[in-house]
Formats: sequence, C-alpha cells, structure tokens
Amino acid sequence: MLKKIEVSQLQLGMYIHEFSGSWMDHPFWKGRFLLTRIEDLRAIRNSNLRELWIDAGKGDDVAISESSKTPAQVAEQADALLISAQQSKRAGKVELNDEITRALKTCAKSKAAVVEMFTDARMGKAIAVEQVSALIDEIAESVQRHPSALISLARLKTADEYTYMHSVAVSALMIALAQELELPAQLTKEAGIGGLMHDIGKMAIADSILNKPGRLTEEEFNRVRGHPAAGHQMLLHNPQISPQVLDICLSHHEKIDGSGYPSGSSGDAISLFARMGAVCDVYDAITSDRPYKKGWDPAESIRKMAEWQGHFDAAIFQAFVKCVGIYPCGALVRLESGRLAVVMEQSAKSLLTPVVKVFFSARSKVPIGQEIIDLSKVAGRDKIISREDPANWNFKHLETLWSGLQASKKSLFD
Repeated sequence: MLKKIEVSQLQLGMYIHEFSGSWMDHPFWKGRFLLTRIEDLRAIRNSNLRELWIDAGKGDDVAISESSKTPAQVAEQADALLISAQQSKRAGKVELNDEITRALKTCAKSKAAVVEMFTDARMGKAIAVEQVSALIDEIAESVQRHPSALISLARLKTADEYTYMHSVAVSALMIALAQELELPAQLTKEAGIGGLMHDIGKMAIADSILNKPGRLTEEEFNRVRGHPAAGHQMLLHNPQISPQVLDICLSHHEKIDGSGYPSGSSGDAISLFARMGAVCDVYDAITSDRPYKKGWDPAESIRKMAEWQGHFDAAIFQAFVKCVGIYPCGALVRLESGRLAVVMEQSAKSLLTPVVKVFFSARSKVPIGQEIIDLSKVAGRDKIISREDPANWNFKHLETLWSGLQASKKSLFD
C-alpha cells in the first residue's frame, strides 16, 4: 500500500517508492529501493525533501500513531489545485504548425547564444547582455504568436545539450508566465533574461558531475547545490545585469515552505521572479531526458508538481498551468473511447478539453487512422480519462505527431 509520509518519519526497512520532488532535491539517481543503509537515510534527511512515498507492502510501515496520506487524499488535493486554474485568456495568434518552423530557427539561434555566453562565463569573461536583448525579443514574439511551439520544441533537447537548451526553455517559460501574469513589457523581458541566465553558475561545476549517469556523492551533490550562489557571484558586478536577473539566478531553488536553498527563504521573503523561476526550472528539468533518467511526460509532470505541497507558490503555479495546460502539448492521453492521443494544443474553452490527435487503439493495441479532435466540441461523446506513459506503450517519437518534425526513424515503435 502506498503512503505519503514526511521525511522525518522515514526509517530503515521502509521501501521508498518515489521522492516528492525534482532531481535537484536529492542525490539519488533511482527512486525505488529498500532503505537499508544508514548513510542513505542520513542523506535523505539532510536533503531538501519534505515528503516521499513509501510502499508498505514491500517494506516497513509507519507507526499506527503517525500520520500519512493515501494516494486518494493526495490526488484530491492535486485535483483541487489544477481544476481551480481557470482557462487562460491568451490564445495563439497563429496555428501551431505555422509557428514550429520559425521556433526551430529561434531555438537554434538561442542555443548558440547560450553556449557562447556560458563559455565566456566559464573563462571569466563579462557577459555581453546587449547581445541577449534582441534574442529575448525574438523568443517573446514567438511565445506571443503561439505559446506552445518554442516551449515544446525546447523540451525535445538531448541529454548532451541539456545545460544549454534548459536555459532556452526556462527563458521561454518565464516569458509565457510573465505574459500570463500581465507584467509590464520591461519586466517580462527581465524575466526572459533571468531564465536564460538562471543556471550560469553550473559553469563552475565540472561536466563530469553535471552529466554523471549515476548517484552523486555527498560532495558532488553539494557542489551542484552551490550553482545558484556561483552564478550570482559571476553576474554580481556586471552593471548590465538587473536586480531581477540576479534574484532569479540566486533564488530559483527556494521553496515556499522554506525547504529550498541556498538561503532557506520562505513565503513572501521569496520574490515574485524567484517564485516564477522555481516553477519554470522544475517543469523543464523533470520533462527533459537526463543521462541518468528519462524525462516524465508533460501531463504527468504537471500532476506531480501539483502534489508537491509547499514547493511552489500556489497562485504562480496556477498561472503556469494556464500557460502550458493541465495536459500540455505533446502529452500522451487515453480517451474514454479507448483511443490514445497526443495533445496538440489547448482549447479556447477549457484546460480539460485540449485539441488532440488520436492515432492508436488502446483496446486492440494497433495504430488507427490519425484524426485531430477538439475535445471541447465533442462533450458527452469523448473525453480524457487518464494520462499515459509513452514508455509503457513503447512510443519513442511522439513529437512527430504534434510537431510535424521528421524523426530519425520512421516508426513510433523503432
């Protein structure tokens, strides 16, 4: 039986089913194991995790007198948070496919700029912010034309280019979130610049640590956790860097409940921009492939983030959900009709009824004719009943369905 408990309740002999947090919250590369080592227990208790799932059927249970949450209770809380996010009033000005081509060029240009910028930082050179300004304008224009195009494309980064494309993705997400919050144009631009530079402190960390395929040692984990302060120091004396950008860089790993780092700030002590950065950074991190793990499906990621009580500002998170959707572009879903579909874009009516492309029968387990359906127009006849993990179906190139991009291999199953 699965139970969600506080880290303080964890004991040797318990079976850890899942950590309630992103990979930056703990040094473990695997999420399911029987806890038998005192060193592991100590590492978990010293991490930034507040809660985790245990499987009482595979290991020891919590004491009867201790509190825990059932999956149903956690689901109810997450559902309430997601459903309370009303539909965004911002709609794309062009079709997704029309923006994909332009967004691809913007992604390539952005990656090249970040590589150059981060290389300069690693060599101790000053960052030329004026060269970034026009790029941020281009990203903002793409997001304004269609929010899903560039954001979804940036998510397709390979593990090898993660450090650079993660910055591009977070920049686009920050801009989309700032627009959703109706921030002034200049502050929206600062949010984009901050997203682009938020992880620049990782240039002070060896690639062998950043790309390590296995568990980090305690020393390595602490070095990774030092990147916000390192990045802040790199940018501190640059007169072209605004206070907002510095704050995003330093504080994007802070949490509302005070369990974040580097300062352990909580609540209103964390600035608006840092709270925005926390959501955008985590979402792109957990949906991206890393050397040691496969990225989570976008819809599953949104759901997990909604379950992490105390991590994010609730109002900021709900605004973020309006940007990407409860079922973001590229998510795999099962319909009540028994068909599998990939989400194409959000509906103008409800976050629960996106536009999808059906392509596979979950019942007969065979491909079917592809068809685009606006679920808001078939109410009562079909609807989403669950999120699905592409790995469970051996789908490997879902992006070809929503983006029109040609995969390196012809089949979804190759």
